Amino acid sequence: MQEIIFVINESSEGGYEAAALSISIFTEADTWSELKVNIIEAVSCHFDDNVQRIVRMHFVKDEVLTA
Repeated sequence: MQEIIFVINESSEGGYEAAALSISIFTEADTWSELKVNIIEAVSCHFDDNVQRIVRMHFVKDEVLTA
């Protein structure tokens, strides 16, 4: 079974942006729930077969602090 890893970042306009590693699949959404649906749809559209895949979502949050 193939595993596809998505790196998730918060969008500067609000919501989330997702990009798959090693495959050209990108999507975005306003909410986390919508993002999950959009990722599954994007993966299904990218591959025109009935092979089941594991999708791993890796959320990255950068924060800058001053002291």
